[in-house]
Amino acid sequence: RNIKWNIGASYCINCVSTVRIAWRTPVVKRGMQKFSAVLLCKSLNAGKECIKIYAECMICHARTTKNDTCPVDSGRPIWYSLRYERNSSNVLRNVIFGKEKCMEQFMKINTAVNGFVWGPFGLALLFCTGLWLSVRTGFFQFRRMGYWLKHTIGAIFTNKDVTAHTSKEDMAISQFQSMCTALAGTIGTGNIVGVATAIVSGGPGAIFWMWVMALLGMMTSFAENVLGVYYRRKNEKGEWSGGAMYYLTDGLGAKPGCKAVGRVLAVLFACFCILASFGIGNMSQINSIAGNMNAAFHLPYLATGLALMVVTALIVIGGLKRVAAVTEKLVPLMALFYVAGALIIVVMHAGNIPAALAAIFKGAFNLNAAGGGALGYGISQTITWGFKRGAFSNEAGLGSAVMVNSASNVKEPVHQGMWGVFEVFADTIVVCTLTALVILTTGVVDLESGAVLAGVQDNALVGQAFTAAFGSFGPKFIAVSILLFAYSTTLGWSHYGTKAVEYLFGTAGSRIYKVVFVCMTVVGATMKLGLAWDLSDTFNGLMMIPNLIGVLALSGTVVDITRNYFARRVRGEDIEPMWSAFEEYQKEEEAEAAAEKAELEKAANK
Repeated sequence: RNIKWNIGASYCINCVSTVRIAWRTPVVKRGMQKFSAVLLCKSLNAGKECIKIYAECMICHARTTKNDTCPVDSGRPIWYSLRYERNSSNVLRNVIFGKEKCMEQFMKINTAVNGFVWGPFGLALLFCTGLWLSVRTGFFQFRRMGYWLKHTIGAIFTNKDVTAHTSKEDMAISQFQSMCTALAGTIGTGNIVGVATAIVSGGPGAIFWMWVMALLGMMTSFAENVLGVYYRRKNEKGEWSGGAMYYLTDGLGAKPGCKAVGRVLAVLFACFCILASFGIGNMSQINSIAGNMNAAFHLPYLATGLALMVVTALIVIGGLKRVAAVTEKLVPLMALFYVAGALIIVVMHAGNIPAALAAIFKGAFNLNAAGGGALGYGISQTITWGFKRGAFSNEAGLGSAVMVNSASNVKEPVHQGMWGVFEVFADTIVVCTLTALVILTTGVVDLESGAVLAGVQDNALVGQAFTAAFGSFGPKFIAVSILLFAYSTTLGWSHYGTKAVEYLFGTAGSRIYKVVFVCMTVVGATMKLGLAWDLSDTFNGLMMIPNLIGVLALSGTVVDITRNYFARRVRGEDIEPMWSAFEEYQKEEEAEAAAEKAELEKAANK
């Protein structure tokens, strides 16, 4: 056949993921018209020699043509025909997957699993878990809002024990350090790019559903931290080790007939966490940093990778205390830096804030839609993208941040649980909301539909908004923000992966892991990571399933610990505290508390 196949790349109009495009043209027609990144199926030339574009997103499988079968080889799906048509060029068959066709099946499996964990089932499980925990605790995040704000962000300024560093002999970290390290892992590029993706794909109303997911996710994060502290153990170095692996093994596994189930889920969680730490926690973040630094400051990718490798080695190999010492300075700095810049833009466009908020609330229920079909589809898209980006942003329910929160020197599980509530609040309600207002008040998107206005790339919305306000300094501001956000995520995930390896192989294995983790920073800075990003996204989501099973199964324990705390600390009842599931640690904590009380009484009597 006189058919010549060609390959291009663009973005999916639904999920803003990179897709491959193939088009055909007669061999005799050499002069092909170039086309822009618009994926709607269209004719580029009039008449008989019409060129048709066919594309399918590798992530969400949105097809950009109304034809379900290939006109060249009828009966086959279009994308399959384009990839494996015998008369097509070898370049087409090998452009993405190489010569091994098994990669096609591997990619299909990954896409199916990703669609399961981040699709309706996974998001519904995440939503229902947060709702169930909210109901069982009497909507603690609202009813006790003043209390948890006073004992988290308020305590930083009123209680020196919250920020005081522990002694060299004490391997725990302070409550403030654990919060900063947890926020380092959650506040990342998703707070900048992810919000823009939600608005473009689901409209301004997606921000409302992002808030809903965050408000319910607060209690999921609360439960994770309560269980993490209650079921944590000490390793041979005297460090606290906690997380989903431990409450699945010792919590769920302690229930009748659930020992094997708890152990299997814990091992699966640890494996998924290790794999995700190299992808979403390392290479993907470093790759974002290298790309932005190259675009803004023309720094070579390799130079960025080598510099970050040296810095990462100095921090990560030094252990959690060194990581925490860096994050307690880095996280407040980067948060203030970005929040200040965003606030300046929002204040400059303060007159547009009412219209932006109106667009969010109207778009949440698609009040501007016309027709039943359009209404149903719009609401579905809006809710899905709001929930998805909310879950990506704050990671409540994934079981990641609990691994560093469990290392805190706190005795009360509920105290650390309240830090989990605050972390979700700071990540989504504060940072993501500011990003959304920056986008919606600067005019880079249409407030009715969320469509990107002419001349603005949808994957660089925030950068365009900052450029409109700060001029040529805008791209540099975003590059530095991504550097801080993405690198802090790398530091946080280095600890998550370390604890997962330690659970499976002991502390000796964690030392090897740290060396490999450091070396992968150079790889991340210098290679294309399309497949690595997709896989790490899937593994990140797979962490959620076993974790939420454990949280739901142990929700009664969370309620009991919370009631015990308020009975003692608020109502003054003289009952035994619930600090640890293990008698040896419970007695140790009680002895330390008694010694601290005696010391305070002695000091008061002087």
